[in-house]
Formats: sequence, structure tokens, C-alpha cells
Amino acid sequence: MLYSPTNEAIIAQCTPQGSGAIALLRLSGANALTIADKISKLPDNKTISSQSTHTIHYGWIVDVNGITIDQVLFLMMHAPHTFTGDNTVEITCHNNPFIIQNIIHVALAAGARMAQQGEFSRRAVNNNKIDIIQAEAINDLIHANTQLALKQSLSQLKGSFTQWITSLEKQLIKALALSDASFEFLDEENMEFGIQIKDIIDSILTTISNLKSTFNQQQQIRNGIRITIIGSVNAGKSSLFNALLNQERAIVTNIAGTTRDVIEAGLYKNNNYWTLIDTAGLRTTHDIIEQMGITRSHEEAQKADIMLLVFDGSQQLTIAETAIYQNLIAMYNDKLIIIINKSDLPQQHNPLILGKTVCLSSCQDKKSINAIENAIQEKIHSLFSAIGSPFLLNQRHYNNLLSLEQKLTIIVTMFTKQPSYELISYHLNDALTTLSELTGKTISEAGLDAVFREFCVGK
Repeated sequence: MLYSPTNEAIIAQCTPQGSGAIALLRLSGANALTIADKISKLPDNKTISSQSTHTIHYGWIVDVNGITIDQVLFLMMHAPHTFTGDNTVEITCHNNPFIIQNIIHVALAAGARMAQQGEFSRRAVNNNKIDIIQAEAINDLIHANTQLALKQSLSQLKGSFTQWITSLEKQLIKALALSDASFEFLDEENMEFGIQIKDIIDSILTTISNLKSTFNQQQQIRNGIRITIIGSVNAGKSSLFNALLNQERAIVTNIAGTTRDVIEAGLYKNNNYWTLIDTAGLRTTHDIIEQMGITRSHEEAQKADIMLLVFDGSQQLTIAETAIYQNLIAMYNDKLIIIINKSDLPQQHNPLILGKTVCLSSCQDKKSINAIENAIQEKIHSLFSAIGSPFLLNQRHYNNLLSLEQKLTIIVTMFTKQPSYELISYHLNDALTTLSELTGKTISEAGLDAVFREFCVGK
């Protein structure tokens, strides 16, 4: 394999940093085997480069003086049958930060360099081992916060989204061929395919629109569920927050307005990641700091996927509180779970919740907390089941599809009068270029930089 600056050997730790049993370092590049020979020692004075590809060998990492740094296992793989497409040696060592640092140091001294963020995956893309969508799926797979995100990331890694894009590409190529034919033969044989071209584009636009419409829900799958607890002062929001977390995270007192800012905490629950947000109590106040907290409470209500609207069932609502709750119910009815807190105390009549499904809560009663958790889980199931798309769009995908949609819409408007097929072919070629940016076929270096900047160094 020929060496060039674009495939010089790079090294990085691929496992999380910190002490532990074992760690894995990846050395990849055209001259990776040569470097591995310089820093390794195998039984019977064998060399790494002389071993068969895809074999594992016991040995030692040694420095320039032959002093042992660690006992390790070497997984040796010849190009092109590797993740990056380059020669690769993966080193399994003891997971001590000093050992790892020393191994990397001797590899750098032998001619390697530190890998940049996402550089292994970027090389895999450059060497046509995967496309950029599959590379992004690897990153999504690592950071999946829900079981569904994990499943869909695996599907995209296998090429499901790429196949969907290829299907659109074939339709656009067919439309382009029909447009070119119309341009070539319109004057001679009065042959044109305007109706067929428009039907193809209309079908693609419908497909794109359906996928885009699920984008917000897909972010819930990708990032987990944001659950905001909101209500008036002293409604018991912080007590509920602590009960759901099963720990004392928020300060709880009988003083109204104790919580003055947003408090966040996360937990994994039923194969999903929940971000719980405790907010400042809603009321009219002249305290500037408390006003700022209330403003943030309304901001969190807007961002929430699910809102726990908490009432103090033992207290009569004031006129001001009634107006606040009415507004919240009107604005966020679809994502509300109404909680009647302090249900162990004598209850007051509350006309706002007549006819609505509510959860009764007492933070001293574990069964009532379990009931609230079940209501949240049902809400999550409802959110996820509404998503028909098998893909997880990220912001780059969404922006690209939006651009493609706009370009195709321009073409559709050209059929409102006698179309110029030469111009339509030009716009169809432009649309194809935009579509190919999704898989990285025509993406710029700056675009690649932006994608792989989100990756960890070891990937």
C-alpha cells in the first residue's frame, strides 16, 4: 500500500478514558505495520508485518531502548479489508492512563500522529468503505439515548437511509432523462413527457414532506424525552421531581418560591433517557430574580416533550393561578399529564380539571409515583408510535432535504406554462447534486469538517 500524507498512520484511544481492565488503541494508515514493528516485540522475534491478516498476537509494547511498556494483544489487519480501508493494528492493553500515554508516545516517535476527531470514520468514507450517512449513524449509535434510537442507528449503519436516497436518485435520473428527451425531440416529433416528469417530482415532494414532518419526534428518539414539571408555587413540584429521581436533588421547603431557577437531572428508564426539569413556581411577583426563573419556566414548557402540570389539590386556586393554569392547558394540552399533588390531604374543588384524566400524587406514596411513571411511559409510547419513518434525521439531513424540496418546487412551478425542458434539465441536475450531498458524493471539505467535528477522537 502506497504511503501519502492523506493516509499516514494515525493513532488514538478508542475506549473511554479512565482506569479499568483493558483499553483499545487503533493505529491505522499505509505505514501502520512498519510503525507497529518498531514498537512491538513478539515471541520468537517475529514481526507484526509478517503475520497473516486478521490474526491476533500476544506480545509487548517496547520503547526505543527495548524496555517493556505493557503486555498487550495485537489485532493485525491488512488493507483494504479494514474499517478505514488502510492497514490497521488494534492494540489491547491494560487500561491505565500512564500506560496508554506511553504507548501513544512511542507510536508518535515511530512516525504516527494523533488522530483528529472522527478521522478514522472520515478515512472510511474517503476510501468508500461507508458513506457519510453510515458514518453519522456510527456516531448516533455511540450516543443513542433510547432503544429505538439504537435500533434505527443500526439500520442506518446497514444502509437503510442510503437506500432511500438511492431510490429518490433513480426517480430524479428518470425525470432528467425524460426532460432531455423532450428537449431533443420536441420540435422534430412533437414528443414531450411533461406530465410524467411532474408526476415524478410531485411523488418525490410528497415523500420528502412525509419524512420532514417527523423531524421533531425523531429528535425525541435521538436525544431522549424532555419532561418538564410546572405549576404554581408550593404545588409540590420539587418533591415530585425528587420522588421521580428517587433522590434528593431539589431543595424542598414550605416557603413559596424556593425554586428560582431550572434544575435538570437525567435518568434511564424503560429503555429511554428521561431529562426531568424542575421549574420555578408560576405566580405574579415583583422579585426580579424570581421573575427571571418564571420566564425560564415558560421557556421550558415550550421546549418540553411532556409536561407534568402540577396542582396542589389541597388548596383553592387564586384568580391569578387559575388564569395561568388555563393558559397552560390551552397551549400545551397535547403534551400534558395533569398531576393532583398532596392527594393525602383534604381536597378542594377544581373546575379546571373536570372531565380530564388526572394522576393523584402523594410523594410519600410510592404507588402514586409508579402511576405517574406509567402515565409518562404511555405518553412516550404514543409519541414514538406516531413516527412512521425508519430513519433518524439529523440537522444536516433536514437542511439538505429542505433545500432539495425548495429546488423541486421551483421545477413544479415551471409547468404552469409551456416549460423550457433545457431549463428543467438544468434544475434537475442541480437537484441531483443537492441529493448526492446527503451521502457525501458531492459534499465539500468544509461540509465534511463540520460533520466529523461532532465525533470523538477514537472514531
